Amino acid sequence: MSRSDDSLPVSALQHWLYCPRQCALIHVERLWTENVYTAEGRVLHARADAGGAETRRDVKVLRSVQIASQRLALHGVCDVVELHGKPPQPYPVEYKRGRPKPHRADEVQLCAQAMCLEEMCGTKVGEGALFYGKNRRRKPVVFDDELRALTERVAMEAHSAMAAGVLPVAEYEPKKCDACSLKQDCRPERLQSPPRIAAWLSRMAAGGAVPE
Repeated sequence: MSRSDDSLPVSALQHWLYCPRQCALIHVERLWTENVYTAEGRVLHARADAGGAETRRDVKVLRSVQIASQRLALHGVCDVVELHGKPPQPYPVEYKRGRPKPHRADEVQLCAQAMCLEEMCGTKVGEGALFYGKNRRRKPVVFDDELRALTERVAMEAHSAMAAGVLPVAEYEPKKCDACSLKQDCRPERLQSPPRIAAWLSRMAAGGAVPE
């Protein structure tokens, strides 16, 4: 399936929902720096990235599967697509180095893969799985209406932001930012306005009086 010039990588949706500034640094500024976490993720993906296929107990396993959606203007690669039953039913599996997370960024990425597969294969994809390297277990993900709506909304937001080419303001969150490989490029601690300055700027923008 061909892709349009404004197509975004499916991974951009995960980046956008996790951190809009990180997404813009990667997909607008074209910045990338590796750290121990991204290196671990690269090693985890190595087998899937090699491509190829095999059959396990009547399940055909495809690796490094190219996908695209014209409707969502997305493209990317599924780590693994399993084909279950007859006729074959696609079941995408995305590999992640860490553990299940409290936010839905990984689920949105996987759902976007499923929606690409649906458009390509002409069949509904109802479920997939996230494989987390820390606990070596799969987390099944059902692609229900709520997750599909969130995925479409995130895709629209990411497309609009990338087309505008504006770098979002830094919002420093220690746990999230300190683990990010782009922290030195982002400099969230320096660029984020302190609360008192931010409040002053807000009053100025609203035409409020400035205290002496």
